[in-house]
Amino acid sequence: MANSPSGDSVVDRIVRLISAFPEDVNTLQLSELAARADLPLATTHRLVRQLTAHGLLESAPGGVVRPGLRLWELVNRASPTLALRQAAMPFMEDIQQVLNQNVNLAVLDGWDALFVERLSRRGSVANRARVAGRMPLHITSAGLALMAYQEKGLQADYLAQFTDPEGRLSRDDLRALLSATSQQGFAQLKGVVDPDTWGIAVPVLNPRRRAVAALGVVVPLQEMSLQALVPALQTAARGIARQLGET
Repeated sequence: MANSPSGDSVVDRIVRLISAFPEDVNTLQLSELAARADLPLATTHRLVRQLTAHGLLESAPGGVVRPGLRLWELVNRASPTLALRQAAMPFMEDIQQVLNQNVNLAVLDGWDALFVERLSRRGSVANRARVAGRMPLHITSAGLALMAYQEKGLQADYLAQFTDPEGRLSRDDLRALLSATSQQGFAQLKGVVDPDTWGIAVPVLNPRRRAVAALGVVVPLQEMSLQALVPALQTAARGIARQLGET
């Protein structure tokens, strides 16, 4: 694969180009796309033209570029989260109907919680978890539930590199939160992402009792009730794990 003068390959440049679209933005001007991907405008124009020919990007009049349907098709067809989402959706719908709250499903990706599905309650608090959106593990209950049920070595690596630019948590604070989560069987965070919300999440465990996903709800502070939320979430998480085992 040919390299550019900077040393990056064609694959590197294509990945940077596709990854340059920010969360919640699905169109960019060609010049802005080039700047965000840190590529020359001529290179961006050539790659966009080639990717558009394959349906991975789409070009519109006025120099507007957006992800193509072919990209969405390929990602969803081969996604390792497809079976998880299919197994989880009936249980998430039940949770939303019974608890009448925002529901989300996340997996661990690096040191982030990557949200793969969500259901939002109309008129409820803002649900910052967005499908294909990421959040640092320490600011979301789903992230704590995911990390608290991983191998000790992975937890040690995570804690060793941990920093909080906002200064909300120290490494010792985070270690205590992970310990409490593993002892209680659920994670809870009050007013971290939004001051008026409370996040509760439980792990979806494999037979080795490692978290393959986290199922969570985001509720208004005045509607918070652990007695109602946690048992319902844990029952749903066990159902998802059972369904995954069967598939």
